[in-house]
Amino acid sequence: MRAEEVYDWLIASSSSSGADALDVHVAASIVSLAFAEAEEDGRERLEALGLDRAAFLDVAAILFPTAAPVLAAQVDPRAIEVTPEEQSVRDILGIYSSDAGRLQTHFIAMIARRCQSPHHLWQDLGLRSRAELRELMTRRFAPLARKNSQDMKWKKFLYRMVCGSEGFTLCAAPVCSDCDEFHICFGAEDGESRLARNARAAANANQPFALPEAAE
Repeated sequence: MRAEEVYDWLIASSSSSGADALDVHVAASIVSLAFAEAEEDGRERLEALGLDRAAFLDVAAILFPTAAPVLAAQVDPRAIEVTPEEQSVRDILGIYSSDAGRLQTHFIAMIARRCQSPHHLWQDLGLRSRAELRELMTRRFAPLARKNSQDMKWKKFLYRMVCGSEGFTLCAAPVCSDCDEFHICFGAEDGESRLARNARAAANANQPFALPEAAE
C-alpha cells in the first residue's frame, strides 16, 4: 500500500469505532505520513510517530479497531527515545490541553515528534491545510490556541512557549511587530500536503508502501 492507500484503509477501519471524525482524520494522516517516511528512510515506523508500541496499539484500538491486528504485526516493540527538547514540547501541549484522556496523551506525543520534522507543522502532520491544524489546536488545545491570538506559525509558537517556560528568550525583539524577521514567524504557510506529495512520489518511483496481504 502507498501512503494515500494506507490513509484510506485506516479511515475505512474506523467505521466501527464511533470516534470523532476529526480525530480519525488527523491520526490517520499522521500515521500514514510517518510510516511512509520510515519506509523511505529505513527507520522504525514508531520512531517517526513518537509512540511506543503499547501507545500506538491503544490509538489503533480506539480509532482503527478493525486495523489493529494488522498494525500490531507492523511495529517494533523497542523503546522510543524522547529528547529533552521534544519532552519540552510535550510538556507545553500537556499544560495547555483541553482533554486529559488517553487519546489526548497520544496526540501530544505524535505532535511533539512531528515538530522535529523540517516543514510546516500542518504538512508534517500530513494534514491538507493549515486551517485543519488550526481546527485541531482549537479543539484539543483550546488554551494554547487562544494564546496564539496573532496566528503565529505553530512550530514557532510552540518553541516560543517552550523557551518562555524554561527561562530564556527565543529572540531579542521586544514585540513581534518590531522584528526584522516577522515573516518567518507569521504569514502564509502555503504548500502541498506532504501526504499527497509522498503518495505521488511513491507512484512515480513505483515503490509500494507495504503492509501485509491481509491489509490489502
